[in-house]
Amino acid sequence: MGNCYTVGPNEALVVSGGCCGSDQKTYTVGGWAWAWWLLTDIQKITLEIMTLQPKCEDVETAEGVALTVTGVAQVKVMTDKELLSLACEQFLGKSVIEIKGVVLQTLEGHLRSILGTLTVEQIYQDRDQFASLVREVAAPDVGRMGIEILSFTIKDVYDKVDYLSSLGKTQTAAVQRDADIGVAEAERDAGIREAECKKEMMDVKFLADTKMADSKRELEMQKASFNQEVNAKKAEAQLAYELQAAKEQQKIRLEEIEIEVVQRKKQITIEEKEIVRTDKELIATVKRPAEAEAYKMQQLAEGQKVKKVLTAQAEAEKIRRIGEAEAASIEAVGKAEAEKMRMKAEAYQQYGEAAKTALVLEALPKIAGKVSAPLARTNEIVILSGEGSRVTGEVNRAQ
Repeated sequence: MGNCYTVGPNEALVVSGGCCGSDQKTYTVGGWAWAWWLLTDIQKITLEIMTLQPKCEDVETAEGVALTVTGVAQVKVMTDKELLSLACEQFLGKSVIEIKGVVLQTLEGHLRSILGTLTVEQIYQDRDQFASLVREVAAPDVGRMGIEILSFTIKDVYDKVDYLSSLGKTQTAAVQRDADIGVAEAERDAGIREAECKKEMMDVKFLADTKMADSKRELEMQKASFNQEVNAKKAEAQLAYELQAAKEQQKIRLEEIEIEVVQRKKQITIEEKEIVRTDKELIATVKRPAEAEAYKMQQLAEGQKVKKVLTAQAEAEKIRRIGEAEAASIEAVGKAEAEKMRMKAEAYQQYGEAAKTALVLEALPKIAGKVSAPLARTNEIVILSGEGSRVTGEVNRAQ
């Protein structure tokens, strides 16, 4: 049995050993590999870039000047199978710091040896060439370790005896001298050239002024001709503009009149609708309530009329009945009196005509009182015609 191991693209997986004492080694970069338990060994080596800063202090050059040089190198383990196996043989099981230390010492040794073969000017003035030389010399040695130099540059070069400063001062003085000479010669040439340019400028200016005067005269003549034509065209254009403006104004006025007519029609329509609305509103708010009130009053009057008619009819019926009752009573009384008088007459027949007359005169007041008694209790008499009208009279009973 075994396990499956994986590594990223910045590492290499080394599987060594196997069954039956095999010494086979498998190198896997950014992938996976199978390893048997107890029979194989699993190790990893980094493939990342390593930054080194080789520094050589007080190294004498070919001229015997002690310099201190600092460089920057970028190195990494190569992924080619043969070179990777060399790197694994050299550095497998070591840390990144240990690998950096080995490569750094190698680079510093080559840097020191090359410094002894060059002059200060070669080192200081052409740093790129110096760095390339170091890289070319050191590359085979570190390559046999499976290491690749990606880049190498010189970071700083200085000395403790101000040799480089003196070179700079000498060069600066020479440059300053050449600059002063160059400035003087340039000023001289500039003065000569300036005079020549001024002469040429005056000649050109004279010719230009002459041509300018001729051109100005021709220009004025052309301007006069153009102005005449322009004024004529302007007058024509002004007349045409005024005519067109009058036509446009007339069109605008016609449009305004049409708009006013349309607006007036709309206003009349609105006013007619307002009149109709007002009529409907008056009908709804005044006429209908008035008609309803009139109908109500009519109905109330008809009710009062019917009430009074019925009341009058009831009173008349009451009076009639009372009259009939009293008449019957009077008739009965009269009959009784008449019978009494008849009996009296029969009794008094023997007394003659004088006795009869005295008897009649005695009975008349009583009969008149009986007849007038119902009329004395009547306050109102209603006479009804065939059309339903009535005439009311008030009869006051004497107290």
